[in-house]
Amino acid sequence: MLTDYHCHILPGLDDGAESVEMSLEMLEVMKSYGVERIVATSHFYAHRERSVERFLEKRQQAYEKLMAADPPIKNIILGAEVAIEKDLSEIKNIEKLAIQGTDLILLEFPYKEFSNWMVEEIENVAATFGLTPIVAHVHRYFPFYTKSDYEKVLQADAVFQINAEAFGTFKESGLVKKLIKNEFSLVFGSDAHNVSDRKPNLNIAVKKLAKYEGILDKSNSLIDRHFIK
Repeated sequence: MLTDYHCHILPGLDDGAESVEMSLEMLEVMKSYGVERIVATSHFYAHRERSVERFLEKRQQAYEKLMAADPPIKNIILGAEVAIEKDLSEIKNIEKLAIQGTDLILLEFPYKEFSNWMVEEIENVAATFGLTPIVAHVHRYFPFYTKSDYEKVLQADAVFQINAEAFGTFKESGLVKKLIKNEFSLVFGSDAHNVSDRKPNLNIAVKKLAKYEGILDKSNSLIDRHFIK
């Protein structure tokens, strides 16, 4: 089942789909690319939100609006793209931001100079709540991280998420090839926000991954292996 692990599809919740109409348009494109299951990963910034509970209420409202419109893809699993901040692991109910029904949580590194506390927060979230971290678009941090910084990130006990865009640049695609060669645990997504400059594009990843036997299958099935029984 072709699964998009990173998508801002819920209407009016973050900088993704602005309306139900845009959500539906995005979903039509995704369906045409063969996407069958989507993880809705709206942004969560601890310093902006009043509480995890309030975020979850807003997320549920957006989800219900979308589902009431009879979307072309109905297998939408709720999650969040959680920004890594200092003391994130100490926030009450942070574990509720895991991908629904699983022990997986999508975490986004800050777009600034690397510091060891960032990896420590990932480790603390995992240890405190028994979660498996997914590092969002791990290829995106080259402007901020040195080679040694990246080595520290890749040493984290985590799954690494790749956007389809990574296949479009030499440096980022090189990292993807390295991760595949060294058998890192990987999942893929579009990180789609709209139908213009950040449109659904998982088809690019599907095409590029065709030469790597089993890689896409492992990505698609990873979520199934992490559902909590």
